[in-house]
Amino acid sequence: MHWFLLVILIPYLYILLKIFRNLLKIIPYSPSESPSVFATILTACRNEENNLPLLLGDISLQDYPSGMFEIIVIDDNSSDSTYDTASGFRDLSNLQVYRNKGTGKKAALKTGCGIASGNLIITVDADCRLNRSWLRTIVSFYYKEKPEMIISPVLLDDRHGLFNHFQELEFLSLQGITAGSAVAGDPLMCNGANLSFTKESFKNHSECLHDELISGDDVFLMHNMKKEKQSRILWLESEDAAVITAASSSAGAFLKQRARWLSKAGSYTDFSTKLTAVATLAVVVLQFLTLMAGIFEAGYLVLFAAVFLIKSLPDYLILKNTTSRYKKERLMRWFFISQFIYPFYVLAVISVVLSRKGWRR
Repeated sequence: MHWFLLVILIPYLYILLKIFRNLLKIIPYSPSESPSVFATILTACRNEENNLPLLLGDISLQDYPSGMFEIIVIDDNSSDSTYDTASGFRDLSNLQVYRNKGTGKKAALKTGCGIASGNLIITVDADCRLNRSWLRTIVSFYYKEKPEMIISPVLLDDRHGLFNHFQELEFLSLQGITAGSAVAGDPLMCNGANLSFTKESFKNHSECLHDELISGDDVFLMHNMKKEKQSRILWLESEDAAVITAASSSAGAFLKQRARWLSKAGSYTDFSTKLTAVATLAVVVLQFLTLMAGIFEAGYLVLFAAVFLIKSLPDYLILKNTTSRYKKERLMRWFFISQFIYPFYVLAVISVVLSRKGWRR
């Protein structure tokens, strides 16, 4: 039996256990002061006529002085009434609405940042919901720490059913990796649905966002900033700073979204991110191959079980920590079945990327 194959797990175990160790260092942030920092909230959106009013409504209820922030909405060539809906919103006197000067979210982001008056720019997706203290918490953290970038939590809304529980666990694992790596000073990923950065940093690091790719503006910006050792990229641990976004409504939509995310991986230049991606893929392939080989030779099923259990250790620790921090411990009852589904899910996403059909929309 090819037990030597277990060495493939070593890089994965090292990376994930290091991330878990840094998750234990996280201390929740509570604002202790009311800073006078002018901020720009920026949302680039397309065909969001239904979600946008909810986001703008949440922004109108923020407990931060309305004279100390502005909201910029960039409509990215919507085919619905997104532009008119935003323009007609009357509860925000500091709202500005523009049409994208180019095409795609990256062009919309550049358009918005070029218009922004605030030195601190906070991007949020149109389908997100915000806590009343969201803005005040982020601005206070920025005022205290003076980082070039702040990565804040993004959570999925609670839904029932195995498919939705799998989505939440998968997303929480990404949040755990995001938080732990950022705390370690080696951030691997971020999410533009709740991301803050200085206008100057964006100007200095937005030249290479790979406009030819459909997604990745957030991660490429972070990687560009990370190359400069003096750039401080911090994780903000706060329930008040978290945003809630909707889970995918169908398996097809879920796979297409993940395919868009995966499609940018080939353009990563950050060594740690590439190493983590390769280590994860290697373990997933090992799981799949040992399981398939077990159909023909029972001994491989023992090897599959060993790989499954060893991989599950760091995954469990990270998810246990992350679900606990966001009061979603109930999801852990679905952990092992999600672990079994995971390699098939990853291979399904890869097949969608390789097919290049439909996922670009």
